[in-house]
Amino acid sequence: MVAFFVFSMGIQTIMQMAAFFGEKEINLDSSQLIVAIVLVQLIAIPGAILFSWGSKKLGNIKMLMVALLVWVGVCVYAFYGVTEVVTFYIAAGVIGFIMGGTQSLARSTYSKFLPVTDDTASFFSFYDVTEKLGLIIGLFSFGYLEGTFGTMRASILALVVFFILGFLLLILVPKEEKR
Repeated sequence: MVAFFVFSMGIQTIMQMAAFFGEKEINLDSSQLIVAIVLVQLIAIPGAILFSWGSKKLGNIKMLMVALLVWVGVCVYAFYGVTEVVTFYIAAGVIGFIMGGTQSLARSTYSKFLPVTDDTASFFSFYDVTEKLGLIIGLFSFGYLEGTFGTMRASILALVVFFILGFLLLILVPKEEKR
């Protein structure tokens, strides 16, 4: 749960701030942002399917670790390489693909570690609360760093810390998953 909480800070922040990044740093207009948002949603579907297939082969934890490494790569790419509409769309495509896989695997993994109970709703309510709390911390960090450095690029690169910490915490998760 702690690993999810930490890497969720980065994911939720990216999902909330991507359009603002495109608008402020790349000067995208509304129609270009709408195309990017639709792209993210459409590509999330095959991402979730591919990550489901990969989790059958490698396990949920290992696939989540792969996903977090891709998130790190996306952040570095956004910092250095996203300078125009096409490069923004490339980042949006990768974000959509990895977002679908990461979110579905995180929920699936969480459910595998739940105790046997008839009250799974309480556990998933707690899961949702931690996701929202992660969003608040992530957005605060993002805004603080943008205010300090005067650019969203520094904030995006700083999100790498959330993904690396989440990766390291996933290493500590017991390897025995319940089926």
